[in-house]
Amino acid sequence: MSRRYDCSDPKERTRGIAEAVSAVRRGELVVLPTDTVYGVGADAFLADAVRKLLDAKGRGREMPPPVLVGSVRAATALVENLGTYGQDLVDEFWPGALTLVCRANQNLMWDLGETKGTVAVRMPMHELAVELLKETGPMAVSSANLSGRPAARDVEEAEKMLGDAVSVYLDGGVSGHADASTIVDLTGSVPRLLRAGAIPEDKIRSVVGVLLTDEDDPDEPYDSDDSDDSVGPAEAPSGAEIAKPSLTKEPSTETRDKPAEARTEPAEEPPATAEAAPTADTAPTAPTAENKDA
Repeated sequence: MSRRYDCSDPKERTRGIAEAVSAVRRGELVVLPTDTVYGVGADAFLADAVRKLLDAKGRGREMPPPVLVGSVRAATALVENLGTYGQDLVDEFWPGALTLVCRANQNLMWDLGETKGTVAVRMPMHELAVELLKETGPMAVSSANLSGRPAARDVEEAEKMLGDAVSVYLDGGVSGHADASTIVDLTGSVPRLLRAGAIPEDKIRSVVGVLLTDEDDPDEPYDSDDSDDSVGPAEAPSGAEIAKPSLTKEPSTETRDKPAEARTEPAEEPPATAEAAPTADTAPTAPTAENKDA
């Protein structure tokens, strides 16, 4: 039975986040608002939970979801490195609607789908999403909709499409600007624009200098349709916003194969425990063409 929480009410928000955290830790799905669209998320380190996410959307492993994080430190634990340009892009655009595709940390035990060794990561600019992510650790998050349908802009739309496949719905009102996050691939020697989105190409170029696009290599094997939040093997996905969240509160960590900040002990909860996922704009591979990403 799904539960829905009105996060405009402080008590409901506290209860909703706690319930969401608990659901995520049990391997269940949650829906949350982001700075772009609503997202449906699961624990990125539980293969069964990621499979539930893909099944709920009617999507296959060839379209792995991106991963949302609650801090820069959590993101760096998921990747081999940010490369020559990654830190500059993070400093300029995170939290925000920029998804970075990097080589995944090979020591992590997870299964996001057919990622070809990459992971698409983003820190959303959405207070509620970041609060949740700092409790749950990294979450696999895709736009809250059925594959091929428009991404949900509010919790009612998400619930109509996903129904009881989701355990907890966090109602944060109408989502942000609804533009998908911009996706930049950092796995090569030169940054490549995989999908145009909320952050204009010229702003990306102002930071990295040279930015390859599909026009530079028409044979690049990925679908750059900017209406989808998934990522195919070797490319990536999405993001979220509201008030710029604080980067000071770091989650406590657990030691399994998760990176620092990948998981945290449940905060002293008012009601239950919570889980999380950052926003709807929401792993690694080239974006395909279905929905706006969270």
